[in-house]
Formats: sequence, structure tokens, C-alpha cells
Amino acid sequence: MNNHDSNPADRRSLLSGLGVAALASVALASTPVRAQQAGPGFAPKHHALDAWMDALPGTHRVFIDSDSNAGGTNALRYATNILNAHVNAYEGSEQDMAIVICYRHASTTLGFNDAMWAKYSSTFTTMSRLTLKEGETQTKNPQLEAITAAAGKGIQFAVCNSASTMLAGMLARQANLKAEDVLAELTANLIPNARMVPAGVMALTRAQEYGYSFLYSAA
Repeated sequence: MNNHDSNPADRRSLLSGLGVAALASVALASTPVRAQQAGPGFAPKHHALDAWMDALPGTHRVFIDSDSNAGGTNALRYATNILNAHVNAYEGSEQDMAIVICYRHASTTLGFNDAMWAKYSSTFTTMSRLTLKEGETQTKNPQLEAITAAAGKGIQFAVCNSASTMLAGMLARQANLKAEDVLAELTANLIPNARMVPAGVMALTRAQEYGYSFLYSAA
């Protein structure tokens, strides 16, 4: 029998079946890859050193990173703007926000109080890359007033221990002291609501694992 003389009903049935299969193929190809993956999603390991990030109260979390004096100053402005927007536009309260400002690299010195700035003014001024008149040094933390006000609103500060250790070594060599003693002194003279973190760059990555939005404060 000629193949072209097959039953029309059979041909319609075959084409109908092919159509269903083709549609199923298209649907499968357009399914997002992540929806096809089996098993649980990525869950980062948590460490005791980072537990404080999860202990901060608040329903919104923000981590603001800075690595320069100007960036550290702008970070305070950004934090204040975030709080104001949440209170005024979202009808929330400052207590809803868990905000951490990180001082690392050239902004690390903003993490220390006036006593440290007065004692180590020359090195602090140099490390902060402050623009002053020739021969002048900064003998007070230039942002301490704003930092204290921010701390009063619940904002927290993370100070880079790695940069602080380098700074302590410089100060120790200049004054013929032990680096570990200088680091202990710096650690005892942090700004309000501040804590040392192993490394600022590590803290910003860990914060994202705890659900913090990340914001970099440039100079």
C-alpha cells in the first residue's frame, strides 16, 4: 500500500502527539537551571568570631565599607541618610536598622579615640592621608563627634585588626616599644560601639553571609 494513503485520522493523531511532545520540550528548555537543581541551596558556615553580626537587633541589615579618611567620613553620612529615609519614608524607627560601618586600610585611624590621636598624631595624620598645612598634625579624631552621634543611634563600627597590627608595628618602632603592647593600647581605645575584626575585608564578606546589604563608601 502507498504510504501517502494512510488513514487521515491516524496522521492527525500522530501530529497531535508530536505537537504535545514539542511543547513539552520547549517548556523544559525554558525552565531556569536553578529550578532543576536538586538538594538544598548554599549555606555558609558560621564562625564564633562573626556571631556578633547575627546578634545585632534590627529587621534590616546594612554593612558600609570604607578604606580612606574621606570614605569613612562619607560612610557616616550614608548611615544617617539610611536611618532618616527609613524613619521618614517608611515610617519605621532607628531601632529597625542594624548598620555596621567598617574602618580599614587608610580609614582605620578613625576607629580610635582622641587619646590615641593626641599620642600618635604624626603617624595617624600620615596614615589617614589628611591634607593639612606643612608641619601640622591632627591631634583629635576628626570625626569623633559624628561617630559618637551615630553610635547613639545604634550604629556599630568594625575596625580592621590587620591594619591596626601594621599601625602598631610602625608606632612601636618609632617609640621603641613592643608592638603587642601598642596594639593592646589601641584596642583599649576604640571609638564607641566599635570592635576589632580580624580583617576589614573579611568582615564585609562575612556580613553578606548574615544577610547584610553591602555599600562601599568611596572617597
